[in-house]
Amino acid sequence: MPLLRPTTALSAFEEPAIARRVTLSLPLMAFLAGAGLRSYRALVLEFGWSASWIWIAGTFIGGAVFLFLMVTLHVGNFPVRSWFWRAPLFAVLESATEILVSLSLTMLSLERIGSLVATIEDWQSTSVRILLFRVVGITLFTVLLALVSTVVRLLLLPKKEEAK
Repeated sequence: MPLLRPTTALSAFEEPAIARRVTLSLPLMAFLAGAGLRSYRALVLEFGWSASWIWIAGTFIGGAVFLFLMVTLHVGNFPVRSWFWRAPLFAVLESATEILVSLSLTMLSLERIGSLVATIEDWQSTSVRILLFRVVGITLFTVLLALVSTVVRLLLLPKKEEAK
């Protein structure tokens, strides 16, 4: 006799799609965010440098949107209570990935500080700055996202119950 007999509940179970499985994985999402963000920065500084403030602001905003989108895609799969440990861990793993990508780009003389090629001394100070800004930024963003989602949920749920 099999341990688990086929039932309608077991036969109806479907494996989540690949995109969903990726967003559920904290290390994978942090890796994709860190590698993607540092690669984006390297490409912008290498091929798209402009003295226009609109260009500079646009590239900065584009990077921030990408980072916060990756955080949102991950934490949105879980209850708000777990966001308060997931967000800082995501930030640390994302920072570590970004620092390692930066180190490899620095060793290959592809990392830039403005228009100059970065050195190991530049990489050390950049690493501390990346870690600090990512941990603080992602944590504050997640707290704000939790507040907004909780307020929206509290405002919309009573309306749904009244409609029934």
